Amino acid sequence: MITILGPTASGKTALAARIAYELNGEVISADSRQVYKGMDIGSGKDYGDYLINGLHVPCHLIDIAEPGTEYNIFRYQQDFLPVYNNIRSRGKLPVLCGGSGMYLEAVLKGYRLNEAGKDQDFLNSLEDKTEEELTVILKSLKNLHNKTDFEDRQRLLKAIEIGYHARQSHHEQTFPVIPSTVFGISYPRGLLKKRITDRLKNRLTGGLTIEIERLIGHGVDPEKLMRYGLEYKFGTLYITGKITSEELFNMLNKAIHQFSKRQMTWFRRMERHGITIQWIDGRLNMENKLAFIRDHFHP
Repeated sequence: MITILGPTASGKTALAARIAYELNGEVISADSRQVYKGMDIGSGKDYGDYLINGLHVPCHLIDIAEPGTEYNIFRYQQDFLPVYNNIRSRGKLPVLCGGSGMYLEAVLKGYRLNEAGKDQDFLNSLEDKTEEELTVILKSLKNLHNKTDFEDRQRLLKAIEIGYHARQSHHEQTFPVIPSTVFGISYPRGLLKKRITDRLKNRLTGGLTIEIERLIGHGVDPEKLMRYGLEYKFGTLYITGKITSEELFNMLNKAIHQFSKRQMTWFRRMERHGITIQWIDGRLNMENKLAFIRDHFHP
């Protein structure tokens, strides 16, 4: 398998689709928001990237959950394996692509959900999470009745650990080791910030708030929608009249820049924990990026 990862706005999708096209492959998304139907602009599904020379490169694990429902890494692992095995059975190359660190690690490090005890890889993966992100993880693991779980970070971490082990006792799963050559896309910080800002402007003019209005109109609870990432959080605040359009742009732009830093921190932590990432300079043109992957991928 090939894995393409990188921070938001780094061009992961386009590169993954092209290398899949070149090497007779299919893309498997590792994105915690692209699983939801109808959440297209805010999650950056970029369908056009999969159309190459008139041919559509298949992409899996997109649009598989209803907006407003809970989807988590445990479901992702269970959904991933049948897709991966099916691609391999047809003699094609799986190309894993995404920026959701926990989803990537659930596959690359094979989080094991069984009764054997702690999965230290999973627990270590929580170190760089914000309290908001930890809250989302906790809500995916257990029904919340004890509000003291949210009083401080240590309570959050302990509650997640308890919920994780409770989930283990009900869902035994052995996840296989899947060899993968992992490539990351990197940019100088200033250039990445510009790419993030430019893309945000395009999303706002391209209908992000209209998408959010439609989701709310179709019955998605605004409180739940706000938990589906920054674009949906701040977009919902705007739609519900809590912030102005100027505040929407400024607050969201700043938050996405901070998020991209956390993504890179996560990827560096992955390297410290044994995952080799071969970094590609994002400033290279597409042909040079593809050549780099071909030179370093040895199936």
